[in-house]
Amino acid sequence: MAHILKTLNSWFWWENIWMPINVTWAHFVDRDGLVFPKAHQLYATIPYAFVLLIIRFFSERYIAIPLAKALGIKNVRRVKPQPNPVLESYFRECSKHPSQSDIQGLAKKCNCTVRLVEKWFRRRRNLEIPTVLRKFQEAFWRFSFYLTSSIAGFIFLYDTLLPSQYWYYMAEISFYWSLLFTLGIDNRRKDFLAHVVHHLAAIGLMSGSWCANYVRLGTLVIFVHDTADFWLEAAKMFNYAHWEKTCNMLFIIFSIAFFITRIILFPFWILRATLYQPTFYSTTPVIAYFLFNGQLLILQGLHLYWGYLIFKILKRFIFLKVSNLLLGLLLIFYFLALSLCCSHTSLLMKSRGTSLCLAAEEEKGFPITLHPLS
Repeated sequence: MAHILKTLNSWFWWENIWMPINVTWAHFVDRDGLVFPKAHQLYATIPYAFVLLIIRFFSERYIAIPLAKALGIKNVRRVKPQPNPVLESYFRECSKHPSQSDIQGLAKKCNCTVRLVEKWFRRRRNLEIPTVLRKFQEAFWRFSFYLTSSIAGFIFLYDTLLPSQYWYYMAEISFYWSLLFTLGIDNRRKDFLAHVVHHLAAIGLMSGSWCANYVRLGTLVIFVHDTADFWLEAAKMFNYAHWEKTCNMLFIIFSIAFFITRIILFPFWILRATLYQPTFYSTTPVIAYFLFNGQLLILQGLHLYWGYLIFKILKRFIFLKVSNLLLGLLLIFYFLALSLCCSHTSLLMKSRGTSLCLAAEEEKGFPITLHPLS
């Protein structure tokens, strides 16, 4: 068993998977005061995730609730149905919305009226719906983290990489782990599956970029994603408080930030750099090239999906006279520009005849790897 695990470990960390030509794991050994990321440091993200859950509990209870009360949000308590093992079992295992014939059958089993059974299911379903206060607490936690992360990302990207980059990465990965841990108890969204895919892709990208030392690129991707999110969570908070004008203003700011960062900057600058710049260093991209870019393309697909939903909301309460034709023209223009960018990248990859050696990389400054943390 130990031999099998050792073989799998050697295959997983095979340099041809992760590294461009002329680069080995030996280049990432700490030396001369330079400190590089290490894969084993990612183990700490799991306990850090539980620390974030503890911080979330106290912040939601002692900051979010008083803030919600100050904004006029009341804690509405729903009436619990009377304990009934038969109805509870049917609710959990069969259906939350029984048919009329099923209700009549359950009424006979429980020796009660049909009206009481209908009332029980109605109250039981209401317990599954999160209260406005609960939604506000979740939005407050996400707003607090995204705002803090955006400020930290701006500081870290301003100059050369710092030792504190470790904490930036660990906090982000731990945050997405904590979101996965609480999927079962958090407010279930309509795009639940999209969020699960997004969280998994985010954890995979951040963990992989940390292991391969694509730290500069990873930090930029994280910063671009967090910049718009805290505006959305702030808009949600004021929406729950029924501050309509403030909510609309914040949502417009979020929409502008979202389209600039995720629909324009992310694909045409960041994604283009990840597809194009590695061709300077190798004529044959390594497997990690396709893994990372594949996950980035998945994220971009989610961005387009969410961008479409945002556009529909804007169309409904602002641009009432905007027709679907305009949306179609915008999508055609966007995909045309994106396809031109991808085709340009493909041509450049085919035209590269030689790869640069490590000395040339150090001379020109390799933009993705070989960046120490100090």
